[in-house]
Amino acid sequence: MLQGTLDLLILKSLVIDPCHGQGVARSIQAQSEDVFLVVHGSLYAALQRLEAKNWIRVKWGVSENNRKARFCSLTEKGREQLLEKSSQWRRLTRAVSLILDANQRPPSEEV
Repeated sequence: MLQGTLDLLILKSLVIDPCHGQGVARSIQAQSEDVFLVVHGSLYAALQRLEAKNWIRVKWGVSENNRKARFCSLTEKGREQLLEKSSQWRRLTRAVSLILDANQRPPSEEV
């Protein structure tokens, strides 16, 4: 993944409801149709980074399987970052698409 992509996906997964880390990972996996499988080490490091930036707030709660878990929710600063990062991502992907879709002759295949 490009740098910052995981942060963007986490922020987006928290837009509607607070969620615990495993729920965030499952949401990203499901919404990406199993393209993105977030490993726990990366996820929890990202959650700590987002909390330190005050983009998410973390509170203890009880998960759906009755276990104690840390639930993350988006802060106002996190919502602002989501809008900004989403805009940057759309500009980047549009630029890449313009290059990939340009009327260029494809590389010749070697026989």
